[in-house]
Formats: sequence, C-alpha cells, structure tokens
Amino acid sequence: MNFVDIIIKKRDGGKLTSEEISFFVKGVTDGSLPDYQISSLLMAILLKGMDAEETAQLTMEMANSGGMFDLSSVEGFKVDKHSTGGVADTTTLILAPLVASVGVPVVKMSGRGLGFSGGTIDKLESIPGFRVDVTEEEALQFGREGGIVLMSQTDDLTPADKNLYALRDVTGTVDSIPLIAASIMSKKIAAGADGIVLDVKCGSGAFMKDLESAEKLATTMADMGRHVGRKVTAVISGMDQPLGMYIGNSLEVMEAIEVLKGNVSGDLLEVSLTLGANMLLLAGKVNTEEEGKALLLENIRNGKGLAKFREMLMQQGGDVNIIENYDLLPLSKVKLEVKAECSGYITKMDTAMIGRASQETGAGRMFKGQPLDFGAGIIMKKRTGGAIATGETLAVVYSESEEKCRSAADFLQKAITIEGNKATEQPPLIWKIIRQED
Repeated sequence: MNFVDIIIKKRDGGKLTSEEISFFVKGVTDGSLPDYQISSLLMAILLKGMDAEETAQLTMEMANSGGMFDLSSVEGFKVDKHSTGGVADTTTLILAPLVASVGVPVVKMSGRGLGFSGGTIDKLESIPGFRVDVTEEEALQFGREGGIVLMSQTDDLTPADKNLYALRDVTGTVDSIPLIAASIMSKKIAAGADGIVLDVKCGSGAFMKDLESAEKLATTMADMGRHVGRKVTAVISGMDQPLGMYIGNSLEVMEAIEVLKGNVSGDLLEVSLTLGANMLLLAGKVNTEEEGKALLLENIRNGKGLAKFREMLMQQGGDVNIIENYDLLPLSKVKLEVKAECSGYITKMDTAMIGRASQETGAGRMFKGQPLDFGAGIIMKKRTGGAIATGETLAVVYSESEEKCRSAADFLQKAITIEGNKATEQPPLIWKIIRQED
C-alpha cells in the first residue's frame, strides 16, 4: 500500500477505508512511516475531516495499538469518566469514591497535567505515600475487592496515540475534532470500561471556547461509542470560571475531601453530582439523573463516599490521616493575598489566565516532564457575579517564593474583570447532556 496515495485521497476529501486507516496506525506505532508523511495526513484530516465511521475505525485501531485492559474479572458494570480539562476541575477525586460507594466499580487510568494545575495523577501524588503506579494485577484486585482504583496509565496503553499527539502538538493539528475524539476515546476504550461519561468543557478556560464546537466534539464521541459498542454520555459543562475554589494539587485534594465531608456546595459539587449520576445511569443503578444525584448526596451525608475515599488511600499506600489533618499535605511556605483594586461586581473571569497564574506558582507545568510544587496554588475567594469592595481579597496565592507569588498575582488581576453597579447574568453551569439515544 502506497501511503502517498492515502495522503492524496484525504487531501482531496476522500473517505479512507478501514485497511488504509489500519496501515496508517500500524506505521505510526512501529515507526515504519516517517514523521513528515504522518504529519501530512494529520493536516489533511484537520482540513478535510473524517466521518463517524472513519473516526470510529481510527479510534479502534489506536486502542488496539497496544495492550487492552481486561476488566472482565471485576464484577458489575464498570464506568469511567474523562474531562477535556479545565481549572480547579477536581471532580474525579470526588465522584470516583462516591460512585464506587453505591456499588458501581470505577477502575480509572488517569494522566499527568500539562498546563494549568496538575492532572489527577499529580493531585494524587501530592498525598504522602499514595502510589499511582499500581500493576494491572493489583488494579484488578483492588477493583474486585473495593470497586475503586485510580492509577496512572500503563506504558503500553495506546502507543499510537502517544506518537500522534507528539506530532499534532508541533504541527498545528491539535484542533481537529476527529483527532481529539479518537485520542480521548482510544484511551478510554483500551482502559476497559463498559460505560464512559465525558465532561466536555466549554468556556474561557476550556479547549472548546464556544458551545457549537463543544457540542460537535461531544456528539462525535457519543456517536463513536455507538460504533464501538460502548455506552457513552457526554456532559457539556461550563468553564468560564474555575470549577472549584482551590487550584493546585494538594489544595484540590483538600477541597475534594471537604466536598465528601459535606462541607462544600456550589459548582464543583453540582458538576460532580451530574457526572456521577450519569455514570450510575449508564450502569443501570438508577432510572433518572435526579435519582442518581439523590443517591450520591445521601452517601455524602452518611459518610459512605468519604469512607470509600479512605479505603482507596489505604489500598494504594496513602496517609489516611490527611482526611482529618490537612497539615500533613504539602503547602508552599510563601503566601500573598490578591486584593481588589476597585469596587463593583465581578462580571467576568478569564479562566485560562487564572490557569496561567497557577502555572506561575509552580502548580502546573510549562513543559512536559517539568516537576511540580505540590504545595503551590491559589485559593479563590470570589465567584463571578459577586460584589466586591476595594481592598477586599480576591484570592490567596501560595508558592515557594515571593517572586512567583507576585507574578501569579499579576495574572490574576488581569484575569478578573470588576465593573458596574449590578450583577450580570452568568453562563449556565451545565450546557447540555448528549446521550447515545439522543
């Protein structure tokens, strides 16, 4: 098969066959195709697109390019969740133990963050002793015994995706919905879950800035689930301000525990309940989203969600004493209060810039492999729509140096707009939910 013919076919808007897509992915995985030819096809896909059948085929070939995680020995309907990323997006640490506490297994592979605050694995590694690099055998044992494990991705999971993403990142081909969808879904399918809930972020702090592009991505992935025989629900949620009030790694662990203790309400809780309820719906545990939310809230009130979080800590070596003593978690030594420079209402937050501020503290990465300051980050004190007076605290910044704190504070001042004499209407928190039957 001549790969140049495949490039030309897609360049001219043609539909690739399953054999051509298989040839492409095999060449990406084993290194038989040169980077310049792979990059050419990626650009052709960006410009000409792929239909649902092509995207599903690409996804399955990428999923099968490495090992597949077999969860059949874990009893019950296994659910997974994926977020397209945002600021203070702490939902996994909340909903994984909550969903597991009602008898639906959550065996989840997560990654490290690049940009903003760290990924789920970085947050977990901020917990003293917590071990994310569990083996597949251990993960299956934890899944069978407790119904929960949060672990780092195994090295042989979707190697084609790793190679393709590295090229997309440096060739201007990241912004392709078929390629984004295939990247996300190939990892989720290879991870072995029966059902997947996708949290597609939309807003100033999200990859998808507007509802139209977020809905297109969500629909593509939900359709793909149908093609590959997995149950998929996509929730489009807002990211026009940080989801939680704590931004960082150990800071987000603290806030997650506070949510599980029943001490935190608001956006972070609401999105966690929405995602968790839809996970329960896919598993057939409840009949409606409202029933699912009520069940999860009950397990916050009765302490079962927190107990499952404690169980996860114990099985993966984390210090369970952090639940009652946050002083055992790292917190950077220097802090700076960021004050409002005028009075009015907070009308808008540039959430991506707030994420940039968290990078300045050391909580997020500027480049792949950069070590994180697990104790660095930001505690937000205000939400959009709220009134604020001159000199009132907008946020508190934590870092290892005054210089980093001041740099983060400068970004925060630019990110938060204060104006007017009355509150403005805020965008919705949950924009839309797309299910396969829709």
